[in-house]
Amino acid sequence: MNFESKLVNAENLIDKSTGAVNVPIYQTSTFHQFDIENFGEYDYSRSKNPTRSALEEVLKDIENGKYAFAFSSGMAAICSVLSIFNAGDHIIVSGDVYGGTYRAITKFFSRFNIEFSFVDLSNLSNIKDVLKKNTKGIYIETPSNPLLKITDIRQVVKIAKRNKLLTIADNTFMSPYLLRPLELGVDIVVSSATKFLGGHSDIIAGVAATRDENLAKEIYNVQNTFGAILSPNDSFLLLRGIKTLKVRLDKATSNALELSKYLKTLDKVSKVYYPGLKDHKGYEIHKSQSKNGGAVVSFEFKSKEDTIDFLNNIKGVLVSVSLGGVETIVSYPVKMSHAAIPKDEREALGIKDTLVRVSLGLEDINDIIYNFDKAINK
Repeated sequence: MNFESKLVNAENLIDKSTGAVNVPIYQTSTFHQFDIENFGEYDYSRSKNPTRSALEEVLKDIENGKYAFAFSSGMAAICSVLSIFNAGDHIIVSGDVYGGTYRAITKFFSRFNIEFSFVDLSNLSNIKDVLKKNTKGIYIETPSNPLLKITDIRQVVKIAKRNKLLTIADNTFMSPYLLRPLELGVDIVVSSATKFLGGHSDIIAGVAATRDENLAKEIYNVQNTFGAILSPNDSFLLLRGIKTLKVRLDKATSNALELSKYLKTLDKVSKVYYPGLKDHKGYEIHKSQSKNGGAVVSFEFKSKEDTIDFLNNIKGVLVSVSLGGVETIVSYPVKMSHAAIPKDEREALGIKDTLVRVSLGLEDINDIIYNFDKAINK
């Protein structure tokens, strides 16, 4: 089945008892057992719920995995996956990783004697520099958030296999439509389904998927123990959002390419980060592993004053946290997604107070550029 068909997959979502074309919302916490010696498939919704199960079947298919789990948030998925590691383990992590992931690693997991090294994974030699005897995993974010650095997933997987390491990839920015890390050999893929998978800025959700049965059992055990589950209603909404993933991203990625080209013409803009541009440092690698450049563009102004003026004056778009909605969302990383990272560390990573991140929506690109131009050249 082609990817577009997997997204809709209508036949498998038909309710067998009524013929309803959408999976019902099983808004229940518990299930009656008709035979006390032989429990049915469902007993308690923390462990399993029919609406969430239907969603996880779709997620498994579109990730091209064998197992998938729907979580209450992207961070719930990430933290649950990191929880399969043990005290004394060491994990290598993409340098300019999402601020929430950085906070979880430095403020939470560090308390349990798990070591982390943050390195620029766009340069593979950095892995060798931090590799230790107790290294157990590599956590990839590509394109990275917010500088859109590109990691060669295939090469990282080769290094990991030689050293018997687990590979985990955060695929939030690309979604399984544009990039499927499991097909490139990654062990576990995680994603904030709040973003492009949901696509309408109306739910908080996360996903973890794998092809490995033992890893799946470990992830499920953590999820069931913590209760980090997606509700039946949000599972229903995520199923609905997934159906339009391709058509939404086709438009949003086209808008991203056009906006990035426009931004490069501006005197007030010093740098544009978009892996769909041929002058992007990781363009060829990204092209070899992804369908296109994605729907997120970051850029830097030459001065903080111009940055603040732009953010205060831009109209017709949202100025907000998050990304991946049908509306264009402009974010200020130092105050939003990466506020948890200390200022000196942010700046060392290249995340400056002149950096702006844009998640392109479905508006007409001429209107988007008009609004940007008006705010920048007011």
